[in-house]
Amino acid sequence: MIGWIILGMVLLFFCVILLRTLFFRPEEKTPQEISSIALNEEKIVSDMVDMIRCKTVSDREESQVDRAEFARFEALLQERFPKIHTACHLEKIGKTGLLYHLPGDSHEKPTVLMSHYDVVPVDEAGWDRPAFEGLIEDGCIWGRGTLDTKGTLCGVTEALEMLLTDGYRPKQDLYLSFSGEEEIDGNSCAEIVSYLEEKGIVPALVLDEGGAVVQNVFPGMKEECALVGVGEKGGLNLQFTLASEGGHASTPPVNTICGKLAKAMCKIEKKPFSYQLTPPVKKMFDTLGRHSNFLFRMIFANLWCFAPVLDLYGRLCGGEINALLRTTVAITRMEGSRAYNVLPSKASFAANLRLLGKDNIQSAKEYLHRVIGNKKVQIDVVNGMNPSIYSDTDCEGWDTLKTAISQTWPEAVVSPYLMLACSDSRHYCRISDKVYRFSAMRLSKEERASIHGNNERIPIPTLLKTVEFYVRLLQMI
Repeated sequence: MIGWIILGMVLLFFCVILLRTLFFRPEEKTPQEISSIALNEEKIVSDMVDMIRCKTVSDREESQVDRAEFARFEALLQERFPKIHTACHLEKIGKTGLLYHLPGDSHEKPTVLMSHYDVVPVDEAGWDRPAFEGLIEDGCIWGRGTLDTKGTLCGVTEALEMLLTDGYRPKQDLYLSFSGEEEIDGNSCAEIVSYLEEKGIVPALVLDEGGAVVQNVFPGMKEECALVGVGEKGGLNLQFTLASEGGHASTPPVNTICGKLAKAMCKIEKKPFSYQLTPPVKKMFDTLGRHSNFLFRMIFANLWCFAPVLDLYGRLCGGEINALLRTTVAITRMEGSRAYNVLPSKASFAANLRLLGKDNIQSAKEYLHRVIGNKKVQIDVVNGMNPSIYSDTDCEGWDTLKTAISQTWPEAVVSPYLMLACSDSRHYCRISDKVYRFSAMRLSKEERASIHGNNERIPIPTLLKTVEFYVRLLQMI
């Protein structure tokens, strides 16, 4: 009798799993009316090339920054986009902030479109083509900043300039928020937000860089997807230090401080932070999981049962899925003695953490103290920020953004996403819960890898699509 009961329960369990999987199907897409948009390709390409030629490289050391190049970029914007500079009020804020305001028919639901025009440094030796000449070859514009993020800045300004030429006036107030020190976590964007906050402006839609239109990034899914960041993980840099009396390497102690720190590193990597399923990731799994193959659909449709399987998958494979499920720790720096035959009086290593969900700066530090189990290892916070709030996906702003994406890339599945990196958009979370992160481009794996890397370039059709997207978005707001 007991055996039959157990068998019945097992069969019921598998039936529930199977039925939930079978009913876990993609939602029907709303048909989109897609109109063609005529663009001035020659102007767009020429403007993008000249933007790249401005070497707006930011650096934490002000002495390393060529401010003349930043001034040159501002002058270029005024020259190439005269309609914007006539119709908009430009407020220069902080060291590099540019805030354009175009009044709309209403002030109730303003939109902010963001981008940054500073770029990271370049190691020219690793590039196949010059990084700041804006060379056009094989249908691509080469150069630092083409993807991050002069490409989107070009897209925004080209779209607005074109619409203003045709007499455009937005339904709601429009702000263009550009910063020239995003790459160094500078204050310009934060100061722009403070300026808006003082004026009582609460954006109904903020759009910055983030996810993109990508393919083969989600387990078991073949279709391309448009990932829109609705939140960001926090960032934290920690320094781990251990001291000793030093000495000659010919008579070392049984355990050197470098060895003890190596043991601490091994413990950290063997005991990762706990699995968490945050709201943005849960929504992403629910949206994209419906497009996966049967095995992964079964997992995503039954996370109440298979969460441990997903947790194990993340632990074993690492990478992006793992980073979506837990706070990550990457050991990035080590330092000890400068001589081979000298025991260091102090040794250290550093780690970069990306904080998820309930984890914060203090709790992460306390957790790592417990994992290491050595009170003599000193842990110091170099800098950090806690995770951002999560933006609303049940509102007009989200629907507008989703429609503009679907009209530009009809085959893409639009999904919420959790940003693993940090952007200037986090500052806007002070004044709005409708902050979204989407780089309006279709990007291959190779193209994504070139961001902050070598051979960054943008295909001209990709740039034109970016302009198309912003034209559609601007027409809706």
